[in-house]
Amino acid sequence: MTDPAREGTPAPRPEPEREPPAPASRPAPRPEPEPAREPPAPEGAPVRRPAVRPREAREPPARNRTAPARASTLSQPQPSGGDAGTGDIEGALGRIRVGDEQHSGWRRQLVTFLAIVGPGLIVMVGDNDAGGVATYAQAGQNYGYSLLWVLLLLIPVLIVNQEMVVRLGAVTGVGHAKLIYERFGKFWGRFSVIDLFLLNFLTIVTEFIGISLAMSYFGVSPYISVPIAAATLIAITASGSFRRWERAMFVFIGASLVLFVPLVIFSHPATGSVAYHFFLPGVQGGVSSNAVLLIIAIVGTTVAPWQLFFQQSNVIDKRITPRFIRYERADTFLGSLVVVVSATVILVATVYAVAGTSRAGHFTDALGVAEAFRSKNSFLGAVFALVLLDASIIGAAAVTLSTSYAFGDVFNLRHSLHRKFRDAKAFYASYTLVVVLAAGIVLVPGAPLGLLTTAVQALAGVLLPSASVFLLLLCNDPQVLGPWTNSRWLNVVAGIIIGLLLTLSGTLVVTTLFPALSAPQVVVWIAVGLGIGSAMAYGWLRFTVAHRMLVAGAAEAPPSRADFAGMTRPERASWRMPPLALLKPVAWSSLTKLTIAVLWAYLVISVLLLIVKAIQLGTGG
Repeated sequence: MTDPAREGTPAPRPEPEREPPAPASRPAPRPEPEPAREPPAPEGAPVRRPAVRPREAREPPARNRTAPARASTLSQPQPSGGDAGTGDIEGALGRIRVGDEQHSGWRRQLVTFLAIVGPGLIVMVGDNDAGGVATYAQAGQNYGYSLLWVLLLLIPVLIVNQEMVVRLGAVTGVGHAKLIYERFGKFWGRFSVIDLFLLNFLTIVTEFIGISLAMSYFGVSPYISVPIAAATLIAITASGSFRRWERAMFVFIGASLVLFVPLVIFSHPATGSVAYHFFLPGVQGGVSSNAVLLIIAIVGTTVAPWQLFFQQSNVIDKRITPRFIRYERADTFLGSLVVVVSATVILVATVYAVAGTSRAGHFTDALGVAEAFRSKNSFLGAVFALVLLDASIIGAAAVTLSTSYAFGDVFNLRHSLHRKFRDAKAFYASYTLVVVLAAGIVLVPGAPLGLLTTAVQALAGVLLPSASVFLLLLCNDPQVLGPWTNSRWLNVVAGIIIGLLLTLSGTLVVTTLFPALSAPQVVVWIAVGLGIGSAMAYGWLRFTVAHRMLVAGAAEAPPSRADFAGMTRPERASWRMPPLALLKPVAWSSLTKLTIAVLWAYLVISVLLLIVKAIQLGTGG
């Protein structure tokens, strides 16, 4: 007993020998600069406690915004939002076992990519759902090749938006819905989640509309096809295996890619004209409010709010950590190319199907397009109907799962595809309920299905700016992303994207209220107004931040990107967000509050006028 007692007194010597391993396991010899105000703490005497003391002493500093800046204490992840737990990454095309994280050589990197690929590809292909097929077909039928440039512009929009949620999912381990709820308060959290639930439910209804139309082409009653499709979706998702679910999605994705081949070969696209309209913007027949509505619908069906919630939660559910972010970025990039190529094939093939017929310029629904294909080539008609069916199933699976993930986030329920039904009953029950209700609405006689399909895609386009604003705020919060926050150039690109989305929806609002106004002039006015407003807001923001730092002093300044600039790659790879309870609430400036309030009011007006516009189109007004 004397020896241990003695070893406790001359502690200074044994301790230094023990300390080197600790910093090696946690990535931070550099936390010292941060606790500048507590020089007494690093004294040698209480050396036995460093493993415990930083944790205990962490809660008060966390309130002072200093905790997030310390890599040493955040290197061991404690994600609180996901429910997948820790374990192997089990992908449809491979597995990465725990501890198998050192990658060398191109073969090993390829194996790793195949195991990681999934969330990005599924979310993108899921975007080419029933509404997507109908919207792209409508663009081709009513405007020929002239709207192809919109699809090309959507590639950077897709990549920028989805890359941000990849980082949020991998670094925080918390779903998108919960992050908004915890960081921006109950009001904005509920606003975002209610928007998501409503829009997702309507989107799922359009997926079942697509299933019923596709099978109607083959003479199958919706009362048979819709219930069978609903039962299939529930069975695939409730299997209790993430890998089985992902493999099922890959089967449908593979089928859709195979089906696109005959559409390309037999539709004889005019390659010169296609290339011309890809790079030179224009609208056949001139820019009108109807054309703007369709452009918004293309944006809304290709870059939908549900994608943000789905991919972030799916990344968490697949157990992807910051070490694998570059692979998930590649997965997202691959998916964005697939979705734009697929959309192009549908649009170009539809131009061929209606060319020289009375159907050109008169879109009804996706079944009408399939009939147009049948009049040219019965084989192509069947192929297009199968494309619609396949797209509807993938879309319904992804959008419904997005809803269930958000439901689990908001109500703190177990929500992971790794769990069996008995372990996550509420999660799977919410999925089943949404599928059954959406399928039931489609079977209601006389429901305005065609009107609903177009309106839902446009609604997604109108609501996307608000979702993008919250995404941008989260990705610039150093407490949340630490060294993974947005770079300045990415913020500029994201700001331009949000500005374009607001310009489009603003044009729709103004031209609906004042039909006599010229749509191109309205676009210019809104773009100039947004540019001036953004410049003024940026200047005011820089002034208020500088003033706050001057008044509060450097000790009270919020952590910034500069605090993490010296981190090495391994330290970045192991940095995770601390538990949400330890983060200081977001402090909004009065300008930010005003901007968000104006955006909210604008969205409410936009949605109401969108409904008016959709009814006008549906009634021929």
